[in-house]
Amino acid sequence: MDYGLWIGIFVIDTGMIVVSDHYILNLNGTQKVSARLDIDNSYMARALELAQQAAEAGEVPVGAVVVKDGEVIGEGYNQPISGTDPTAHAEIVAMRNAATFLNNYRLTDCDLYVTIEPCTMCVGAMVHARIKRIVFGALEARAGALQSQLQLMDGDYYNHSIDWHGGVLADQCGAVMRDFFREKRK
Repeated sequence: MDYGLWIGIFVIDTGMIVVSDHYILNLNGTQKVSARLDIDNSYMARALELAQQAAEAGEVPVGAVVVKDGEVIGEGYNQPISGTDPTAHAEIVAMRNAATFLNNYRLTDCDLYVTIEPCTMCVGAMVHARIKRIVFGALEARAGALQSQLQLMDGDYYNHSIDWHGGVLADQCGAVMRDFFREKRK
């Protein structure tokens, strides 16, 4: 069977999805891309549910899930205010839960889904944890550390690199944030 490298950009009704070189497809491989997008959307939908829990608790509405071998092994939402912990971002909470589940601080072969582009602290923790892939929803224009501001994974200064892409359910993820802050300003 002839396989080739395939890179493409899909625009779907929820935003732009960038499909990178980790998709190796034959000419009839669009089903694989479709399946991957369905899977990513499903896990992001769970992260959105967690973000809503954060909003209900008065926290900035960010949710995250860690997935290994098709199973959610860690979940979290922002809790720095209620937990009096400045590091209790959704990604960190989800990774702590996943590490406890695995009884290992290394989260190799795990994907992390988060509703908003991660910050510098969270990307650093993901590198240390050896996360395999980061999937985020909406851009974080002020503090995003993958695309919006720092592009931390573009450098070669880390001893671990992480595949990533953004834009999964971006409209919904961005709307949760906008709605939360609109209510706060009232």
